[in-house]
Amino acid sequence: MTEDTTRGAPREADEWTGWRAATERALYGPGGFFRRERPAAHFRTSVHASPLFAGAVAELLRRVDADLGHPGELALVDIGAGAGELVSGVLEAFGDPRLRVFAVEKAPRPAGLDARVQWCAEPPRGVRGLLFANEWLDNVPVDVAQTDAHGVARYVLVRARDGAERLGGPVDGADAAWLDRWWPLTGAEEGTRAEIGRWRDAAWADATACLDAGLAVAVDYGHTAGARPPYGTLTAFREGREISPAVPDGSSDITAHVAMDACAAPGAVLTTQREALHALGVTGARPPLALASTDPAGYVRALAGAGQAAELTAPTGLGAFLWLSLAVPPGRAAQAAGTGGKLGA
Repeated sequence: MTEDTTRGAPREADEWTGWRAATERALYGPGGFFRRERPAAHFRTSVHASPLFAGAVAELLRRVDADLGHPGELALVDIGAGAGELVSGVLEAFGDPRLRVFAVEKAPRPAGLDARVQWCAEPPRGVRGLLFANEWLDNVPVDVAQTDAHGVARYVLVRARDGAERLGGPVDGADAAWLDRWWPLTGAEEGTRAEIGRWRDAAWADATACLDAGLAVAVDYGHTAGARPPYGTLTAFREGREISPAVPDGSSDITAHVAMDACAAPGAVLTTQREALHALGVTGARPPLALASTDPAGYVRALAGAGQAAELTAPTGLGAFLWLSLAVPPGRAAQAAGTGGKLGA
C-alpha cells in the first residue's frame, strides 16, 4: 500500500470519498500539505512576483483609509497569509502606526515575522479597513460533479492513495440547487464536469462579515457564467509543476478555479487584475529614455520595475486573475453575519 502522507489510518487512503472531504484532509488535516509546506516553495503568486503588488495593496489601503475618514485604528486582514509575505510588504510600504495587521492562516506562524503582525486561525471581528484574500478561495475545497451516460449529475468520488475516481450518487439538496443556479449540467454530454462552489460562497460571505466597515477583496483565477470550463479545473501542484491526475494524499496543493460571480454579493465589483492594478498605478510603462543619461541607476531600477509591472498585469498571465471587491458600509457586516456562512474549508 502506498504510504498515506496525511498520516491518517491506512484505511483512509483506500476510502472512496467526495473531493471536498479528500481535499480538506489532504491540505489541512494532520500532516496535510499546508500544515507542512510553505506555498512559496511550490508556486509563485503575484506577491512573490514583485514588491509592486504589496505596494499596490498599500495604495488600496490608503484609499480605504481616506474613504473611512482616517479612523483612529485601521485594519489590514490578510486571508490565507502564507508565510506573511504580503502583510510584511504592506507594513513596509504603508508605515502608519494606526495600522493593525492580521494574518489569517492555518499553518504555524513563521519565524522572524514582524512582531506587529497578529497571526490567527480566524479573522478578527468588528474591524475597519481592508480585507484581502489573494489566492485563498481556490484552496477552499469543493466537491466535483460529473454527468453519467444518462445525463445525471453525480458526485465524483476519489481514492486518496492514488487519485483514482469513480461516480457516486446523484447530486442533491443544496449542491444540486447551486449547480442549477451557477453551473448547470442539465443536458450536458457524458463526462461533463463541474466544481460545486457553494462552500466558497459561504466562506467569502463569512470573511466579509468580519469587517465593520471598509473594503473586502478576493483575488483568484476564476471564471464566470457563460465561460465555465466544460471539464472543470481541479488539479494539483508541487514544486512549481502541475501534477495530473491530482492525488489527494497530502503531497501536493489541490486547487480549482473559482466561480467568482457565484461568490459576489449584491453591489460587488468584478474586474481583472490588469484593470485593478492599472487603477492603483501599476501600469508597466517604460521609463523615458532620457532618464538613462541623467540618472543611469534610476533608469535601470525603473526599467526593472516596468518589467515586474508587466508581469503582474499581463493579460494572458497574472493580469487575467479576477478581483472581486465589495465595499462594506457601517452596519452591513452585522447583517451579513446572519447568513450562517462558515469561514474556511
